[in-house]
Amino acid sequence: MKHPLIVLHGWTYTHQRWEPLIGMLRQAGLKPRLLDIPGLTGSLNKPWSLEDYIDWLHGQISQTGRPVVLVGHSNGGRIALAFTVRYPELVHKLILIDSAGIYHRELGLRIKRFVFRGLAKVGKFFTASPRARSWLYRIARVSDYHQAPPHMRQTMINLIAHDLTRVLPDIAVPTLIIWGQGDTTTPLADALTMKTQIPGAHLEIITGAKHSPHITHSHEVSRFITKFLK
Repeated sequence: MKHPLIVLHGWTYTHQRWEPLIGMLRQAGLKPRLLDIPGLTGSLNKPWSLEDYIDWLHGQISQTGRPVVLVGHSNGGRIALAFTVRYPELVHKLILIDSAGIYHRELGLRIKRFVFRGLAKVGKFFTASPRARSWLYRIARVSDYHQAPPHMRQTMINLIAHDLTRVLPDIAVPTLIIWGQGDTTTPLADALTMKTQIPGAHLEIITGAKHSPHITHSHEVSRFITKFLK
């Protein structure tokens, strides 16, 4: 394969759960490179914006000296989408796995963003009570935020503020979308939006999978990627 295969993981602090899929892709003759994303599996000493991640990825891809196949899961997909819009000449093909990037206005997600902006706004009860804070984190389903160090909490706020819906029609490279049918983190409706808005995009839906089909359905994901890159 003449185009390097660059993989961007989602909000995780370890590569371990990616190893089965990476191994399958290698067995198929591909040479995936799973990047250490700053703040997650790589070091970060201050909050970053989406623009910072685009600049960082540009530095990584520029080193290859040729366009790459870019694979992004969840938040990694958000970065991949934004990068592809900015630097289409550096992306040969784009693969999105349960990608983030669509801004939601549903009540639950509005609560999540509200929590992200600071528990102090909820009132003294929540700021004074660790148990109450923990309860609010749970109902808003923001365990990633709760477990993150302070600079990564601000980074998460910075990232989820972006709605990439309006730039999807600007994606000018062949795009494969892989999605878990039961995903409740980035719902299937997001995949349908991306398929509709990204010119020529192809969608593969995995029955029985949720937000991380690269972990739970590695064989299917590997097969879809390999077929797309033939």
